[in-house]
Amino acid sequence: MYRAIYERRDVRSRFVAEPLPADVLSRILDAAHHAPSVGLMQPWEFIVIADAGVRRDVREQFDAANRRAADAYVGERRDLYDRLKLEAIVDAAVNVCVTCDPTIVRGHGLGRQTMPEMAMYSAVCAIQNCWLAARAEGVGVGWISILDVDAIRRILAIPPHVVVVGYLCLGYVSAFEPEPELASRGWEHRVPLAEALHFERYGGTDTIRAQALAQLSETAGRGR
Repeated sequence: MYRAIYERRDVRSRFVAEPLPADVLSRILDAAHHAPSVGLMQPWEFIVIADAGVRRDVREQFDAANRRAADAYVGERRDLYDRLKLEAIVDAAVNVCVTCDPTIVRGHGLGRQTMPEMAMYSAVCAIQNCWLAARAEGVGVGWISILDVDAIRRILAIPPHVVVVGYLCLGYVSAFEPEPELASRGWEHRVPLAEALHFERYGGTDTIRAQALAQLSETAGRGR
C-alpha cells in the first residue's frame, strides 16, 4: 500500500498501444466503488469511454480549454506550460469520467446535514482508490482537469444535476517516472510534511513533535 502511494503518478505520457483487459479494469473500478462515502451514500458513477469518436470530441474540447488556460501564464512560465503534455485522452487505452449525484437519497443524508459537500469528497475518495489500485496493477492514470465541464456534459449526456468530478485516462505505460513529472520539469516541488503541520489549532506550533514527524516522514520516503 505504501509503495503504491509513493509511486503513484499523474500520467500524461508514456502510454503504450496495449489494450486494458476487462478483468483489470473491473478490479480497478471495483476498488473505486469500495471507497469510503459519507452515510454510505456511494454517490459516484463511472462512465467508461472507449469509443474513438467520443474521445476525439473530448480531445478537441481539451485543446480549446487548454489554449484559454495557457493565456494565464507569461514569460518562462508560459514557455514551460506549452512544453508540458497535459492529457492522454486519445493515447490511453480507455477513459473514465467519474461523476457524483449529490441528490440521491441513499445514505439518508447522514453526515451531509452540515457539510453537503461531503458527497463530492466521497467521489474524490473513489478516484484515489482507482489511482492506487491502478498503480498496483501497473496501470497509469492521468486526471484531466483542463476541460469545459458544460461541453463534457453535452458530449457524455450527463444530466444537469450530476456533477462531473474527474476525467481519467487509464492504460499501460512503458515506465513510471521516479518522481512526479511536474517536479522533474521544474513546475512545482513537493512541500515537506513539516510545513503542513499544525498542532492543537491552526497555526499552533510544537517544534519537537514537528521535527520528529518530519524525520520519520523522510525515513519512510527513502525506504519506499
